Amino acid sequence: MGGIQTIDVRLAPAHAGWRLDRALADAVPTLSRERLKALIRSGAVEAGGKPVRDPAIKVRGEEAFRVAVPEPRQAHNAAQDIPLKVVFEDEHLLVVDKPAGLVVHPAAGNLDGTLVNALLHHCQGSLSGIGGVARPGIVHRIDKDTSGLLVVAKTDVAHEGLAKQFAAHSIERRYLAIVDGVPKASQGTVDAPLARSPHNRKKIAIVEAKDLNRRGKRAVTHWRRLNVLDDAALVECRLETGRTHQVRVHMASIGHPLLGDPVYGRSGKTHGKLLKERQFQRQALHAAELGFTHPVTKSRLSFASPMPPDMQELFNALGV
Repeated sequence: MGGIQTIDVRLAPAHAGWRLDRALADAVPTLSRERLKALIRSGAVEAGGKPVRDPAIKVRGEEAFRVAVPEPRQAHNAAQDIPLKVVFEDEHLLVVDKPAGLVVHPAAGNLDGTLVNALLHHCQGSLSGIGGVARPGIVHRIDKDTSGLLVVAKTDVAHEGLAKQFAAHSIERRYLAIVDGVPKASQGTVDAPLARSPHNRKKIAIVEAKDLNRRGKRAVTHWRRLNVLDDAALVECRLETGRTHQVRVHMASIGHPLLGDPVYGRSGKTHGKLLKERQFQRQALHAAELGFTHPVTKSRLSFASPMPPDMQELFNALGV
């Protein structure tokens, strides 16, 4: 284990009203705002001997904080020669088309064989360090059993620039989903805040608007019916925000859960036999389009990925 560097910080009166992460980044220029945000959330920033875990709280100015910064240590993740479908790459970032079944980063139960292990091999260790040793280069995630596009940062500058776009909701993300039942309306919007379920920590749940600031985060999904299928539909979902399980929870909330979804779906209902015959054992969700402004060159980039074979076959089988 590496050691800990402790930095004592006293904010200036001019910091009054600033977000904590922004104020600390201004006071400690050797640490980036994204790095400080991660440290705050991990409990490494204290005020009066107690951890402060919300990087968005407003400071009064002149407060004292103690920041515990772990000394740099080599990433414990092993580089593994796992095939990657790279659709774009330069010295700053790359965009990959992730297959269903590939976990994005190591965690309990998936310590290797992840996208991060593949990236360490492909990039020869040249990845942004803002996400820490467990998530080098990872700016955003998609679920293990969701296929499709995601962008990876190779440098800290690229990571910070992309993170700002995600925070500003300026990243274009379009998903394709095959849902149970046919929505009566041709399109709609689900604006419902999400938070970790208090009853099952592995699930995400919609929370009351009054709880938004306390434990929920605003989540908005714009959906459009593309094709009517056999008691199912192909739906396009454009994300205004990007919360964990957002499409899965939002579509289930309007009575149209994703086919094959083991958590929020209707296991064994109308399409159970078809899913079993085709051994389709994941949520029918694909990140089909990704667009953003290159954080360094400032050019606008847009990428598209067709439905993978398993979803295409399911779509064909449900055709009417």
